[in-house]
Amino acid sequence: MTQPPHGNLPPRGPVQPPPVPGQPPAAPWPPGQHHQYPVAPRRSPGAIIGICLGAVAVLVLGLVAIVALNKNDTPVASTGYQNTPSPSAPSELPPAGASSPQSATVTAPPPSSSAPSSVGPQKILKLGDHPILTDKNAGLQNRVCNLPPWQSTQSGAEAFFTAASKCLDAAWGPFLEAYHLPFVPPALHFPTGASFETECGTIQVGIATAAYYCENNLYVPFRGLQTDQYGNNPGVYLALFAHEYGHHVQEVAGLMDAAWQKIYEAGQNSPAGLEMSRRKELQAQCFSGMFLGAHVDQGGTVTRDMYNKAWNDQETRGDNTSRSSDHGTNAHYAAWWRAGAVNDRIADCNTFAAPPSEVS
Repeated sequence: MTQPPHGNLPPRGPVQPPPVPGQPPAAPWPPGQHHQYPVAPRRSPGAIIGICLGAVAVLVLGLVAIVALNKNDTPVASTGYQNTPSPSAPSELPPAGASSPQSATVTAPPPSSSAPSSVGPQKILKLGDHPILTDKNAGLQNRVCNLPPWQSTQSGAEAFFTAASKCLDAAWGPFLEAYHLPFVPPALHFPTGASFETECGTIQVGIATAAYYCENNLYVPFRGLQTDQYGNNPGVYLALFAHEYGHHVQEVAGLMDAAWQKIYEAGQNSPAGLEMSRRKELQAQCFSGMFLGAHVDQGGTVTRDMYNKAWNDQETRGDNTSRSSDHGTNAHYAAWWRAGAVNDRIADCNTFAAPPSEVS
């Protein structure tokens, strides 16, 4: 599903739910009616005795035929089948589009006479009750992340973010795959011009586009990083990059599609639409904090100084700074990042279940 940009550009248009591949499910029984199997009529005792005697006669004739066949010495060609039981087929998730934000029940397809084909992992279009958000003990593993020293040049930034993307892949990939979600790393791009083309449209490079995510693609235009302001401050750049990668986590999981469906239903600039946008953005903030919290002081190059500077920088970002209403106040922008960083528990990032007062 094509996603609108995560900047200030308008969306591409309303999202239509994708069709369910394969045949539609059978129509349910009408309300108030129950499917009943036909019941055989009762028979008289004499009829039952006659049926039993007939069954005995058929059994005797069958035994005679089997004995006659066993006397035949002609070899039978092998069919290739073995007597060992075949392993049971793995559970299969519903095809894409079969679920809605309100209902994403995992079901298995009806049995087929042909060989079973495995249906790969699928997104789960849920929000507050999404499986990755309901496990209170789930979080990212503590890992070592080694990044090259920051250099405020095009080539230096490319080397830094390329290494960071590998650390993010290694952190989020196994986590999402554990929930049978279709993880693939995002494609990384480093635009150099004043604008660049994406599936979400033409993006103008500026202070609002230090990093940009659209449809499994992550763009980092060096000219938008404001290196003249932040200088040699890799913790700030890493947190910003991890925020945009957080949108990829939402995309892979199905959270992104479910959120945009709600935004389109309400209207992007309506109070409900703007609130859903803030919930989406604040969750990406929390995911960014989780990543830095899981990798600081683990023996790699994500140092305590980088972590502390990223922590303090979050207060400078948000709707108070941008004069918008779609990302959350600066206080909430910092609070959700810190919630992810302190405990590294993804349930603490469930912005979709938070009260409105925490996502204003």
